[in-house]
Amino acid sequence: MDILPIIWFVAIGVLWIGFLALEGFDFGVGMRVLFATKSEKERRTMLNTIGPVWDGNEVWLITAGAAIFAAFPAWYASLFSALYVPLTITLLALIARAVAIEFRGKVHDPRWARFWTWCLGLGSAVSAFCIGAALALTSTGLPIDANGDRVGGPFVWLSFPAILGGVAVVCFAFAHGSAFLALKTDGEIRERTARFSATWGPVLLIPAAGWALWVQFAHGGGWWLSWALVVLAVASAVHAWFYARKRREGMSFAGYVGFIVFGAGSIFAGMFPQVLPSTIDDAFSLTLTNASNSPYTLTVMSVVAAIGLPLVIAYQSWSYWVFRKRLTPGMIPEPHIVVPAILRAK
Repeated sequence: MDILPIIWFVAIGVLWIGFLALEGFDFGVGMRVLFATKSEKERRTMLNTIGPVWDGNEVWLITAGAAIFAAFPAWYASLFSALYVPLTITLLALIARAVAIEFRGKVHDPRWARFWTWCLGLGSAVSAFCIGAALALTSTGLPIDANGDRVGGPFVWLSFPAILGGVAVVCFAFAHGSAFLALKTDGEIRERTARFSATWGPVLLIPAAGWALWVQFAHGGGWWLSWALVVLAVASAVHAWFYARKRREGMSFAGYVGFIVFGAGSIFAGMFPQVLPSTIDDAFSLTLTNASNSPYTLTVMSVVAAIGLPLVIAYQSWSYWVFRKRLTPGMIPEPHIVVPAILRAK
């Protein structure tokens, strides 16, 4: 097997893991804004913790999809055509979420804020569920034939693995977002989210652990690296829970990052060398060999990625460093009403 398809499979895995680790807490904060706040000031404080970084985190999703398209066009064509329905729902949910973040504070009206709060919370939850379902299906399999075409109706994808993956990402995002808020805020929000993380964090990671084990038993049973990563993911979950109880928010948050890095890594390792298993016949499965692009294309992509990716990582690291301080509701100014000039003249 050529080395370039392997390199790009690993690179795509890294991009998806980066997305889940970074956008995961964004989704979690969006859901907590809907379900676990006591005042408008608290909601605005929570939104300000992700305000400087949420759109940069979504770059990882775009880049992961583009990398699949360029490096493994057969994988992209089969996966995206089979998942038109959930991917369209994902797109609409991401749009609603992004617009909610930008529009929510434009009008000082409780009904306006309430509407966009619901768009933010539901958009975050639906996006997390559909992305988790899509990733679960590409790791466990879809009913595709010898041509890579889906066999069955538009909802044939709605299976137990899809639901498990969707629930896994939603639950992880909620736990990860709670740990992030405990790290980035102070006062009552910090106390409340820290208690939640220490109490419910391990429970919320169970669906993701089940997904990882499903892949290991289905595809990665003889691959020692994938099982080693599962063990490291469990150790990271214990680490996150232990330090959450100790009120060491930074160490706890690092544990959640380690859990998704090692857990998602075990899933990608368990898939190898398949990129999209067929549930109809294993002979129809897409692999690194039959789904990859030409060596020339992969070489050009490697050069571009070697130059661009370090710049993206450096810029994002700098932005996180600049906005590293904790926030409290007292730092949030009171909303103000801007009267248009034409009305002031009257």
